[in-house]
Amino acid sequence: MKRVGFIFEKIIDKDNILWAIDNSARGKRKRKNVQRVLENAEKCAEEIQEMLSKKTYQPAEYFEEVIWDVSNKKERVIYKPKYYPDQVIHWCLIQQIEFILRRGMYYYSCASIPGKGIHFALKAVKKWLKKDRKHTKYCLQMDIRKFYPSIDREILKELFRKKIKDREALWLIDTIIDSHEPGLPIGNYTSQWFSNFYLEGFDHYVKSLGVKYYVRYMDDFCLFGNNKKKLHRVREKIMNYLSEVLHLKVKDNWQLYRVDVRGVDFVGYRTFRDYCLLRNTTALRIGRRMRKIKRKVVMSYHDAAAIMSYLGWLKHGNTYNFRQKHILSWLELGKVKEVIRRGC
Repeated sequence: MKRVGFIFEKIIDKDNILWAIDNSARGKRKRKNVQRVLENAEKCAEEIQEMLSKKTYQPAEYFEEVIWDVSNKKERVIYKPKYYPDQVIHWCLIQQIEFILRRGMYYYSCASIPGKGIHFALKAVKKWLKKDRKHTKYCLQMDIRKFYPSIDREILKELFRKKIKDREALWLIDTIIDSHEPGLPIGNYTSQWFSNFYLEGFDHYVKSLGVKYYVRYMDDFCLFGNNKKKLHRVREKIMNYLSEVLHLKVKDNWQLYRVDVRGVDFVGYRTFRDYCLLRNTTALRIGRRMRKIKRKVVMSYHDAAAIMSYLGWLKHGNTYNFRQKHILSWLELGKVKEVIRRGC
């Protein structure tokens, strides 16, 4: 596949920068620092154009925030870049290289890709389990240990050089990659794309091993097959590839099991051949949150948004009784939608 050139001139094009300002502001338009940029978009675009064309751009230090990862029951540190100019510049870059990153991407690489996501991955698993019992007899489930911090930045840079021949674009990519160590920062818009790109070769390697069904959601992935011994051999090859080629390690909690015995616990759901349930921890979390909302006199915008999000999750599983018990038995959806429309 030919390397792509003449990218940087598109990255620093004023229309691309204005587009990036608009895209990076989504969901943040009420913040004062974002409003200032939006009100002075033309001037800000010219400033970014100058700092990139003269190569004076230097990423600011990240703002660290500790969050509680409910699904994994542990604290995570996320690194937030400044909105201006860093987040805008991240969008400037991705808007012009997304087509390159997607061109060789494995179809069932599902995380952080427009048009895909959790429910795209879930739909694939449902389809495979239902249509092909023979080749989904066993599931091998694996997770990469400390994926983002473990990404080798020099390997990542070399991978980009195999796709892109524009030196100035590579300068910007290198600058963003080198803005944090170790690995890539959780929280960067670019990190989502770079991390998927880092595993592109791995995805195709897995398929070359004769695995019929394989799906990956960022660092968590499932492989299906009809032969347990073969999947064990595949597991060993996968672990060797990750270690030797990408300098990554698999967590020790990998599992190889019969699908009919326990279903597939993946992306927040437990999927069986003929039905799909919420993961127990997810159901408990939703139930607790709904009880808190029910006790409130006035529903906030965040409460209403959470309810609509939960209903979106629940519709993908066999959850009629759960929805009736915890949400629909006492809630008027019209009022929830009205709170969201008011935005308060």
